[in-house]
This record gives sequence, C-alpha cells and structure tokens, in this order.
Amino acid sequence: MSMAVGSPFGEEDEVVSAINTTPLVDVMLVLLIIFLITIPVVTTSIQVKLPKEAIQVRESKPENVIISVDQAGGIFWYDAKVSGTQALVDRLKKVAVMKPQPEVQIRGDLAARYDSVGKIVYACQRAGIAKVSFITEPPARGG
Repeated sequence: MSMAVGSPFGEEDEVVSAINTTPLVDVMLVLLIIFLITIPVVTTSIQVKLPKEAIQVRESKPENVIISVDQAGGIFWYDAKVSGTQALVDRLKKVAVMKPQPEVQIRGDLAARYDSVGKIVYACQRAGIAKVSFITEPPARGG
C-alpha cells in the first residue's frame, strides 16, 4: 500500500487530483450483498393461491409400518393398540435398525388433535426413522 506524501523537491502547494475509490468500492460491495440477501425475500412475498392438496399415487408395501391415531388420541400399530409413546418408541427402534429401513406411514383421524399425531412424529424422530409419510384420502370427484 502506498501513500502520496508530496513531491521530493519541496513543492508543498501541489494539488493531488487522484480520487481514492476504495471507500466507493466498499460501499458498493455492501449494497450488492444487501440486495442479494433481500431479493429472495421479496420474490416469495407475492400473494398467490397455491393448491390445497397434491395427490400422489403411492403403493403401500408390505414392509411399511402403519401407525393409526383415532379420534380420542389412541395409538395403534397396525390393528393393535399401543399403550403409550414410550412403547411406540421401543417398537420403532427395532424397526429403525432394519436394512433397508421401512417407511412409517401415519393415518390420523380427521378429528384427532394435532398433538396426538405430533407425538407419533416425535417418536419416529427419537427412534431414528428416516422416512415418515401421512396417508390421506383423496377428495370426492367433482367436489
């Protein structure tokens, strides 16, 4: 880095006409970074109506684990009632070590409370299950 301190011949009254562009470049780089950060936020704030549901035709494989939640919040492993979330975690840990790991499919009653289904998702997370999906019914045709 260099610095202009004047001429070596003692002429102190000379005007240095060079413009220091370093602060200008610094400000421009900061503005560029700010714009790059804010552009994705602006583009996602546009109000659009997204589809309410997407129907994917999936086959239920025999090795998949199906866990159901009834209206009262009861948990069922296939058709057998599970006593609680800890018993569910213990069963899921046995499934989690299988190679390949089966998918856990959750069937939640429409009137079931959110926390009942949330407990099952949390139990899957604690047990180390990689694939969790929800089984729904498609809407009636024409409606």
